[in-house]
Amino acid sequence: MTRTRIEGLLAAFPKLMNTGKQHTFVETESVRYVYQPMEKLYMVLITTKNSNILEDLETLRLFSRVIPEYCRALEENEISEHCFDLIFAFDEIVALGYRENVNLAQIRTFTEMDSHEEKVFRAVRETQEREAKAEMRRKAKELQQARRDAERRGTKAPGFGGFGSTAVSGGTTAAMITDAIIETEKPKVTPAPTSVHMKIEEKISLTCGRDGGLQNMELHGMIMLRIQDEKFARIRIHVENEDKKGVQLQTHPNVDKKLFTTESLIGLKNPEKSFPINSDVGVLKWRLQTTEESLIPLTINCWPSESGSGCDVNIEYELQEDSLELNDVVIAIPLPSGVGTPVIGEIDGEYRHDSRRNILEWCLPVIDAKNKSGSLEFSIAGQPNDFFPVHVSFVSKKNYCNIQVTRVTQVDGNSPVRFSTETTFLVDKYEIL
Repeated sequence: MTRTRIEGLLAAFPKLMNTGKQHTFVETESVRYVYQPMEKLYMVLITTKNSNILEDLETLRLFSRVIPEYCRALEENEISEHCFDLIFAFDEIVALGYRENVNLAQIRTFTEMDSHEEKVFRAVRETQEREAKAEMRRKAKELQQARRDAERRGTKAPGFGGFGSTAVSGGTTAAMITDAIIETEKPKVTPAPTSVHMKIEEKISLTCGRDGGLQNMELHGMIMLRIQDEKFARIRIHVENEDKKGVQLQTHPNVDKKLFTTESLIGLKNPEKSFPINSDVGVLKWRLQTTEESLIPLTINCWPSESGSGCDVNIEYELQEDSLELNDVVIAIPLPSGVGTPVIGEIDGEYRHDSRRNILEWCLPVIDAKNKSGSLEFSIAGQPNDFFPVHVSFVSKKNYCNIQVTRVTQVDGNSPVRFSTETTFLVDKYEIL
């Protein structure tokens, strides 16, 4: 069928449709239009007059159920924005003019299929980008060093190509280009750690009931030591433990446990030995397991209540640990399949509706003592059980258990050693069942 023929059939449809009739199909001499009103729009299926109208109606219903999976509203601009997603989904329903034996769940699975070749291509491209950025930083450092050497000698830094000593001197040009390269990279490059670097990492696994009560909360923490210079391999780490939650501490087998218990110092049992060089070594780990509700760092209350047209859902959060600052918080609420977009009432923060996964994501950039509580209200068709389990994710640069490294000293002479720390508090599992 040519494009002109299709455009002619579609142009004739509004003239043939009679809104006064109850049925939703209309026939001409050659084709049958089967249609379904969708608010201000119409879903139209054009078939031959010999096709089975019952099968056509079932196909039309499946088409209409696909649209809310990709579009937040049944409006022309929203459908235009997601036109390619809809075409790909429609292509799974009808192939070569014939209906495929698929349901909505299978369509969702087929359209989300991963491509191994695409993953390989992306991995290669990301590697090339990282190498190019590393080369750019190396060149920038060389230019900076050349500029410093030239300033010490009292001469001009080498110019670039034919610029030489024009309106801007070679040294100034080098400085401008170098500073521009480094400034561009600043937001993406983590500052280089010192010769002694410690990574403090905690992961939390938490399960709460929807009606309240902490079923289980387990937190694991660890201090990882990395030494990059052999002259700082014989050191002692001063740890400050102000935790009041009852964590269980455990040192590495090679660490002097008595020294840690009496003086809160992490050092090797044999002070003449050195810590390994250029490798991450776990020197101290801790564990907290509790069912005490007051220790929940971030409480989530979800209250779905049935209304005449579906459910009104109220969900709220409250930060119980004021010392924490949680970043990139996402509270994911499951939604019923095939019921369209939720109607958002009041909201603190922002939201995303993932129609493919049937999830409403409540997004909050920061939760801290100044922004310790908030709420979200929305309405959608469904039953109260449809909105569980709720999943929470976040990251934090402050650890939950107040365990910190305050000083690092050398074994010989007790002289202080410059060190750096990196603290991360992550979610392994955080759900409300």
